Parts: sequence; structure tokens; C-alpha cells
Amino acid sequence: MWISGFGQALFGIAVAGLAILSLVFGNFAPIAEPFPASLPWPEVWVYGSGAILLAAGAGLFFARTALVSALIIGVYASAWTVTRAGPVLLKPLSIGSWYGFCEAMGPLVGVWILYALLRRQYNAPAVTVMTGDRALHVARVLFGAACVVYGAAHFAYAAYTAKMVPAWLPGRTGLAYLTGAAHAAAGFGLLLGILPRLAATMEAIMLSLFGVLVWLPSFFAQPAPGWAPSTQVQWSETLLTFLLAASAWIVAASLRRSPRGFAPTVPDDSATLAR
Repeated sequence: MWISGFGQALFGIAVAGLAILSLVFGNFAPIAEPFPASLPWPEVWVYGSGAILLAAGAGLFFARTALVSALIIGVYASAWTVTRAGPVLLKPLSIGSWYGFCEAMGPLVGVWILYALLRRQYNAPAVTVMTGDRALHVARVLFGAACVVYGAAHFAYAAYTAKMVPAWLPGRTGLAYLTGAAHAAAGFGLLLGILPRLAATMEAIMLSLFGVLVWLPSFFAQPAPGWAPSTQVQWSETLLTFLLAASAWIVAASLRRSPRGFAPTVPDDSATLAR
């Protein structure tokens, strides 16, 4: 049970942190696509959405507001994912395009599952199309697919990834490939239902360690590493890493009642929906 609470808390902190970044720097931070030039009053959109997102992130910590906060964050994450779909359509064979899309889809899946878990925790009205067991299965499969893309990016950009490995660790290029293989293994575990709970937990641990061992020390490095060119990039990437880690912890929490080995067949909750 602590995994669910930890994932929810970490998710709320990361969301609130990204909202604060928008309010401080007056933009959507480097992790988001540029603001559409066709929309008027960009400042209103930036500060308005930042304030709403900050309130929603804080709302995850209170029982009365957690459900609606998850729904608000889900709307924001959906818009973020849609904006990241454009590069995929333009360059469908580019790992970089898919990585950006999956980087946005991870938190969307995380808040989707969190919303479903909260509905059950607070005894909200019955199962819906988006919160039933089948929907959770689809969400976990999508998260697994995203993990496979994360792993593929480690191989496609191994030299860049190796530079991010702490210098005190030996075999930095080898570790880049090893962690890429670990991401892919966790992803296939969720996709194929092979030790899915273990796969999600290991992915959560790996992403959490990436934030602790790579991004947090970058704030103290002198000179600043080339892959962290500005304070805003450092903060946005750090918070995004922990947001992805929180999503993985939430995925793991959703599997706590599933078998430890192979996952069961795709659940059919149509009977529940028909009630």
C-alpha cells in the first residue's frame, strides 16, 4: 500500500514543481512544445495553466481534492501528449520523436491509473470504461511500450547517455547499454505480462535512481555538464524524471493484487459496466 501512497506523493511534488517552473520562467519549460503562435494572450495561458496545475499537484495530497486533481492533471497531460505527437507524424522512424512522445505519455498513463485507483479507494461510483480492469491493462501496456522506447533511445544515443553516467562509475558506455536493456526488459515484461509487478517496480527504482544519481548532482557540478545547459533545463528534466518515476511506482501499485508470475488474460469487465 505504501507504494501507491509514495507514487501519488512523488507525482504531486513533481507536478507542482513543473507548475512552479512555468510561473517562475513565464513559459511552459523546455519539456513542452513551443506555445502555438496562433493562440492569443500566451502569458494568460502560461500563468493560468501554471496556477491550475500547481493547485492540482497540491490537491493530490488531500482526500477531498485528490480525485478531481488527478482529472485536471490528466487533461493537461493529454494536451502535452497530443503536442508531442506532431514530431512522430513528421518523422515516424526517428527514435527521438518517439522518445519525446513517450516521455509525455508516461505521466499521462500514470495519472490515468492513479485516477482509477483513487476512484476505488474513495468508493466513487462504479467502474467506467476508463477505470475498469481492462482499461488498467491497456494503460499498463502503453506504459510498457514507452519503456521499450526509453531503452531504444539508450542504444540510439549511447554516446550522449554515457556522458550522463556519473564519472565515478566504471564502464560508462557499458552502463548506458545495460540500463537501456533494463528499460526494454521492463517494458516487455509489462507488454507480455511476464513478471509485470517486478518489471514495473524495477523500472520505478531505475528512474528514481536516475534522478538521484544523475540530475540532482548536476546542480553541484563545476563546471555544469554539457547536457544541463541551463538552470531551467536542469530543474525541468529533474522534475520530469521524478514524474516518470512516480508514474512507474503507480503502475507497480496497480499490480499489487496480480500474480507475481505471468499476468492473467486481458480482464473482461463488460458485465460490471452493464450494471
